[in-house]
Amino acid sequence: MDEDYERTVGVGPHPEPWPTDPHFDPELLREGDRRNVGDEYRYWSVEAIVADLDLRRHDFHVAMENLEHDFNIGSVVRTANAFNASTVRLVGRRRWNRRGAMVTNRYMHVEYHDSPASLGQWAAEQGVPVIGIDNIPGSIPLEKFALPRRCVLFFGQEGAGLSDEAQAQCEVVLDIAQFGSTRSINLGAAAAITMHSWIRQHVFDQPI
Repeated sequence: MDEDYERTVGVGPHPEPWPTDPHFDPELLREGDRRNVGDEYRYWSVEAIVADLDLRRHDFHVAMENLEHDFNIGSVVRTANAFNASTVRLVGRRRWNRRGAMVTNRYMHVEYHDSPASLGQWAAEQGVPVIGIDNIPGSIPLEKFALPRRCVLFFGQEGAGLSDEAQAQCEVVLDIAQFGSTRSINLGAAAAITMHSWIRQHVFDQPI
């Protein structure tokens, strides 16, 4: 690669005359938009982007146990944004490492539950089943399971997996097929695989 090459992220100031639609941010129009957003959202305010995403959120929620300030949570939030999940729900500690989210949390609805039981109660009130993701005895292969259109995809702490209390809130626990020597895969990878499985089944209508 040419040593003089410098990658430019985003776009510079918008040519005048500026668009007058209210979803545009005057500061971004003036200074340029260097955010990691799709081209259709260039120069839009955060509030306008969230409002537009809210019109077409998918029917699944992503929940995670946050027991030890897991740095992988940010990666899951970023993926939840990519697949336009309805909400992200953190169970346990409210503090989490946002670095991996790369600011995508600003475009998501991140909610908090103090315990798995609280998440389970919320899910019951919404009429959505909680689907656990963990490779525990008795778990069912994700690849052979028809995910409900409306559901909560519940992930455990990196390494430890779903706690006993979390498993008690799940209608079913699914595992992801593995073929190597490691016992488990990274939380961010597991969440991405699971969310994409939901997308394949309910957006592209591909059978399991």
